[in-house]
Amino acid sequence: MQKNRNSIKACVMGILLAASTALAADPEGEWPGWRGPNRDGKSTETGLLAQWPDGGPELLWKVDGLGGGYSSVAVSGGSIYITGLVDGNLTIFAFDLDGKRLWSTEIDTAAQRGPKASRATPTIDDGKLYLLSGNALLGCFDATTGQKIWSSDLKQFGGKPGGWGYTESVLIYNDLAVAKSGGENCIVALDKRTGETKWTSSGFDAGPEYSSCIAFTFEGKPLICTGTRGGLVCVDAENGKLMWSNDYSAGNTANCPTPVYSDGYVFWSNGYGRGGICMKLKTDGDTVTADVAWTTKDMICHHGGYIVDQGRIYGNHSGGWACLDLKTGEQLWEERAVGKGSLCYADGMLYLFSENGGVAGLATCSPQGLELKGQMQVEGQGRSWAHPVVAGGRLYLRYAGNLYCFDVRNET
Repeated sequence: MQKNRNSIKACVMGILLAASTALAADPEGEWPGWRGPNRDGKSTETGLLAQWPDGGPELLWKVDGLGGGYSSVAVSGGSIYITGLVDGNLTIFAFDLDGKRLWSTEIDTAAQRGPKASRATPTIDDGKLYLLSGNALLGCFDATTGQKIWSSDLKQFGGKPGGWGYTESVLIYNDLAVAKSGGENCIVALDKRTGETKWTSSGFDAGPEYSSCIAFTFEGKPLICTGTRGGLVCVDAENGKLMWSNDYSAGNTANCPTPVYSDGYVFWSNGYGRGGICMKLKTDGDTVTADVAWTTKDMICHHGGYIVDQGRIYGNHSGGWACLDLKTGEQLWEERAVGKGSLCYADGMLYLFSENGGVAGLATCSPQGLELKGQMQVEGQGRSWAHPVVAGGRLYLRYAGNLYCFDVRNET
């Protein structure tokens, strides 16, 4: 009898351990917002295709009717979230992993400035969805139902947007929901549960522009960094006090990309012929400062972004792609590939998505050069500024009002 009990106990423990392992591996994948779990454009998934078949990977499903928009997808808890402009209203959509619509909800009118399209990517955290509209309405919603929990108009903090309205994706940092209003209170941190103001940034005055915030820790100091109309700024994540700033790209036509942090360096590049700047961080007592490590015209990035892998920066450069050394700025290669567009990284590969014609490509991520390992095309109209997303062994591409889901798992 005792032997049977031990066998049953061992069996149960084995099942629990397997379940725990499965949960830890997260087979459904998590990409909870703009540029992924760490806001660096990188997925930690493995076991993906290193070469696409002719015509591209298997299409699992397609949904349409999303309306105009540049929002990328967020994937969390077995659901997919995206925004679009439908009948003049900014709308959040939620789908299951089979592409079945779970809910949709209208949250604001079209942005009063810029194109009539959705902009920001939803951010999912602890069963809640956070989104900033083009008119500066920051809302928190139940991710299961779409019901509004709270909202705050960021214009109350005195800022105003550029010509294209508000576009950034909300950063969730600990218990804070962070986005930019602009002006003297440029960066605003709200209690993510209630919408109550916790702090506003101090020490600088700048328009919000179109970059999103990132959070990281340097030498034990928690920081939030973002691009603004006035340049690059970095503040204390606990109170919003300015740590350092640099006016590179100040007054540019538009500063769109989100900066990236890696190994004590912050890199930021913009389009309209501006190029990039890399800041090297250092500590000075209880503060963090930064010196210019280098600037470059060898990566001029409009919307498509960049990632850092093993000390190399890979990203959009003018009409194609380039690779730079993080510490020196040396350009290691420049390639056309699928043309100007956006990217993400997964399992040692780059996923490229052209802003024109719906062309997507799989490419090597190597300082030795870029080699395409597959190419395909999806249908849509106009320019696509949505970034590709890899989550749960799937590739998500948004082109205009269409969302495509492809199986990119390597099952051999």
